[in-house]
Amino acid sequence: MPPPQTTVPKAFNFISGHRKPTPNHRPTLHGGLFTNRQTHNPNPNPNPNQTHHHHPTPTPTFTLQNWTPQDPLTTPPPPPPSSSQHFFAVAQTLSPIARYITDSFRKHKHWGPQVVADLNKLRRVTPKLVAEVLKVESDPVIASKFFHWAGKQKGYRHDFASYNAFAYCLNRNNRFRAADQVPEMMSMQGKPPTEKQFEILIRMHSDNSRGLRVYYVYEKMLKFGVKPRVFLYNRIMDALVKTGHVDLCMSVYNDFKKGGLVEEGVTFMILIKGLCKAGRVEEAIGLLDRMRKLCKPDVFAYTAMIRILVSEEDLDGCLRVWKEMERDKVQPDVMAYATLVTGLCKGNRVDKGYEFFKQMKEKRYLIDRAVYGSLIEGFVNDGKVGTACELLEDLINSGYRADLVIYNHLIRGLCNAKHASKAHKLFKVTVEEDLKPDFETVNPMLVCYAESRKFDEFSKLLEQMESLGFNVIDDLVKFFSLMVGEKDRVVTALEVFDNLKPKGYCSVSIYNILIGALYESGEVKKALSLFQELKESKMEPDLYTYSNAVLCYVNLGDIHEACSCYNKIKDMSSIMSVDAYVSLVKGLCKIGEIDSAFMLVRECLANVTSGPREFKYFLRIIHTCRSNDADKVMVVINEMLQDGCPPDDVIYCAVISGMCQYGTIEEGRKVFSSMRECKMVTESDLVVYDDLLIDHMKKKTADLVLSGLKFFRLESKLKAKGSNLLPS
Repeated sequence: MPPPQTTVPKAFNFISGHRKPTPNHRPTLHGGLFTNRQTHNPNPNPNPNQTHHHHPTPTPTFTLQNWTPQDPLTTPPPPPPSSSQHFFAVAQTLSPIARYITDSFRKHKHWGPQVVADLNKLRRVTPKLVAEVLKVESDPVIASKFFHWAGKQKGYRHDFASYNAFAYCLNRNNRFRAADQVPEMMSMQGKPPTEKQFEILIRMHSDNSRGLRVYYVYEKMLKFGVKPRVFLYNRIMDALVKTGHVDLCMSVYNDFKKGGLVEEGVTFMILIKGLCKAGRVEEAIGLLDRMRKLCKPDVFAYTAMIRILVSEEDLDGCLRVWKEMERDKVQPDVMAYATLVTGLCKGNRVDKGYEFFKQMKEKRYLIDRAVYGSLIEGFVNDGKVGTACELLEDLINSGYRADLVIYNHLIRGLCNAKHASKAHKLFKVTVEEDLKPDFETVNPMLVCYAESRKFDEFSKLLEQMESLGFNVIDDLVKFFSLMVGEKDRVVTALEVFDNLKPKGYCSVSIYNILIGALYESGEVKKALSLFQELKESKMEPDLYTYSNAVLCYVNLGDIHEACSCYNKIKDMSSIMSVDAYVSLVKGLCKIGEIDSAFMLVRECLANVTSGPREFKYFLRIIHTCRSNDADKVMVVINEMLQDGCPPDDVIYCAVISGMCQYGTIEEGRKVFSSMRECKMVTESDLVVYDDLLIDHMKKKTADLVLSGLKFFRLESKLKAKGSNLLPS
């Protein structure tokens, strides 16, 4: 008979089950995986028998034939995980006790007696555990409460790791100002801060481009008597330079020198970059002289200086730095040349850039296509199209393929030189090389054909564009918009349009552009003839057409037609342009239709985002007239003058409307008399507006009488007695 098998009791631990309580009656942690809290798995497995296998998501293979420059270089990042997914992922990296604490925070959502009760179940929370919890906590309030609760434990003292984790937690949750107070708290709790704590704060602020906060921490560092190392000084000065606080950076550098520290090459480069960016080239050159005593600046240092000066458009400073580089016998590389040449071309100094380009050719450097493009653009802007074409030939001989931008510049230059046929040849080249020409390519040729009155060539180019898939009507809208931008081209644009109409190249948008241009140039009758032509055609005028028509009719004094156009816009459930509102209100005020003007003013201010100032003063004056005090109305008018808005017919009618509705004729006359004393109106205007004031008061009085008759139902009695005064 075999001996009985002895069963060894299983050693229980946190994972396998319960453990025996300690002799001091320490509470037992019951529950599942680590704690007695429920684990919320963001990805539950519906099939319990199915095991989890993490299969990587297959990435699509890259095919060069299917790639286009518009395609993103990398796949879009996956969406950020939800809060529960993030918590579950973080909790797996924590120790069991830290998991217990964070689980309690998540369950109760805020600090309170329940959280404190859960924490009191633990024998002791160590500084290491505090740091571990704070590294993952996302609620700054709970983190602060927990940090202070831990510090109140008997015999407990925070260590540097817990202080650092607390500062990181506050900064991570955008409480960086509170994080800056951690050094004071450390000092009060008998743990003086070291350079490491200040370095953490400086790194946090510099990573988030908070230069002034970096300087604030630096000053606090000096108050605590902590002397930064050279590395930390560099970090402080770099943060100040990047945020544009060069003067503060130089003051920090003065403290650096007073402290007896020795500069590194990085120190000099930070300061020189900041001075170059601020345009203080003389001081930057002086620092270069000091830098030479320590180390010789290399080509990368000079290239960085040139790049900053180019970005600030300080080309004289660029050339001076280049001379300093030659003085140090530093051989410039391709990047240095390309940066300088590109900057000179953009700064309209293409001839000087071409000299450096020749030096690159002599040194047999591999010149980038972007350098050719900058030179070609510069020569085209300078009117030297021949040199630009020679550069194109050199570019092709060097083995490059010109891009569409280069061809666009050359086509523009040739058209400006009236060589439209050569420009058209280059256009054909862009089509043959499948560069997909766009409106920027064909617009110079369209303008050249229009100005030289070659309308047949213009039409042929449009047909060619149509065959290439251009949206010809949209491109013509852009073309006419650019043409009428210059007043001397409006007549040419009209001639082009007259030649295009029989061929069907017209639209309502083109009509609107031309009507607006003719109105701006003072050709109001021609604009209205185009408006009538559009109405007689098969096309329907739109909102902008009627708005332009309102401007034209008011300019001619035909307020009736302007109002009919306004009614058309109302039928379309649309809103006029602000200019049309202003024009129509002024026209109505001139003919004494004050109530209609008042209605339009309110409608405009109710429907537009930012209405005209004179309309706002219109309503304010009417509101001030409620007091029936001429002096208060004059205060508003004087404020208008100080605001740069002199009173006109609209304001005068506002005074008449307000005084007739809320005041008296005498107060209205006082307002106009005061305006006459201030020379705002002439004597003849004073007579006109006095008559208008009386007429409008009579009209308001008559309206009140009619309203009273209707209210007391006396209309039928008056009509029965043969009265003809009432409207039918």
